[in-house]
Amino acid sequence: MPGVSARGLSHEERRQLAVNLTRVLALYRSILDAYIIEFFTDNLWDTLPCSWQEALDGLNPPQLATLLLGMPGDGEVVRSVWPLTLLALKSTAYALAFTRTPGFQTPSEFSENPSQSSRLTPPFRKHVRPKKQHEIRRLGELVKKLSDLTGCTQVVDVGSGQGHLSRFMSLGLGLMVKSIEGDQRLVERAQRLDQELLQALEKEKKRNPQVVQTGPRYSPYHVVRWVDPTAVCKELLLPLENPCQGGARLLLTGLHACGDLSVALLRHFSCCPEVVALASVGCCYMKLSDPGSYPLSQWVAGLPGYELPYRLREGACHALEEYAERLQKEGPGLRTHCYRAVLETVIRCARPELRRPGVQGIPRVHELKIEEYVQRGLQRVGLDPQLPLNLAALQAHQAQENRVVAFFSLALLLAPLVETLILLDRLLYLQEQGFHAELLPIFSPELSPRNLVLVATKMPLGQAFSVLETEDS
Repeated sequence: MPGVSARGLSHEERRQLAVNLTRVLALYRSILDAYIIEFFTDNLWDTLPCSWQEALDGLNPPQLATLLLGMPGDGEVVRSVWPLTLLALKSTAYALAFTRTPGFQTPSEFSENPSQSSRLTPPFRKHVRPKKQHEIRRLGELVKKLSDLTGCTQVVDVGSGQGHLSRFMSLGLGLMVKSIEGDQRLVERAQRLDQELLQALEKEKKRNPQVVQTGPRYSPYHVVRWVDPTAVCKELLLPLENPCQGGARLLLTGLHACGDLSVALLRHFSCCPEVVALASVGCCYMKLSDPGSYPLSQWVAGLPGYELPYRLREGACHALEEYAERLQKEGPGLRTHCYRAVLETVIRCARPELRRPGVQGIPRVHELKIEEYVQRGLQRVGLDPQLPLNLAALQAHQAQENRVVAFFSLALLLAPLVETLILLDRLLYLQEQGFHAELLPIFSPELSPRNLVLVATKMPLGQAFSVLETEDS
């Protein structure tokens, strides 16, 4: 999907982008506020302009992927004229969202084996899924470059989980790394994996003694500690070694630091002089404290319509590229939203006060008849699965499956604007304090939808920021 690069914008242009985003989000709030499972109960299709309904009603999923979401396709060309208002929505969504297309173009690291990155050696791939292999390699390499550029003495990986990123940065790239994680079980697992990797590397060294090690290897230092987003974590700031003259220089990083944790990284960077650089990839925007974690900048806080309620922030976490690929393949799994929306109508009839209950995953939905799905769904929410059903009404709803898909695609088209405003607010927050901040697409969006890394320093890097975007050979 096209978009705007944050690096190409001046501070004033970033502020104007925030103004435009709040205006557009207010204009299309009804689409963003909607829950797709309420498609029938709230008559969501009828909330769209009639001209939009006519334009979208005849489109199949591959056509939606190509014509609405902008994915390349070879499908049948639709020779219909869209209303200008719908074309304006599409153009605006493309123009105002930060691009998630990385600046590097290299062959896929998974072309030879879909589960093993060709850019990582076998010891670093073990126990690591393909998505995570791609993420730890790309973010680790960026952190190494940023550390070299800013003269950092130590990296702090916050929310380190099982330590995959920390291990790659320390044992793979030679960085001194402290890993902070609040879950004791994950830390114990990380320490076991550290030892397993050290043994594997030692065996590899014996098998290939001619391979010259580029530098010393340090195991990550693990700390069990929850990081409070509203207070300074002293443990985070303690150096692992006595710093040389000039004191410790820390680089904070977090791979998909969830909710308020990404905000905690920003606050530690801004208020702690020993923290000189930041590389943070956020996620789970719906878990942000409200107020407190958004907005952060004075500029966005002063704009009318800046508010982003839970539903909008939750929608910003969806994977547009992944859904567009599903549309192109036109698989039967697309009917899940329609089936769940039909189930909601039955639940409301049986218990009107029960709204949007969680339904545990029903396996192989695409193989079920609509009435079978509804019966299983009723049982999962504690209702009688033998309730009498109006089969004709269920089938009439099922016949509108493409409308459900079209409405969800509209919401998904707008969702990146919400993520853009959240991340833009963070850029402006740092710039208001005199820091240097950029936002770079670092991962392949097909592998990792939340792929924008916020990079910040307390010294100007100028054109050196472009070095961080490049792919290592």
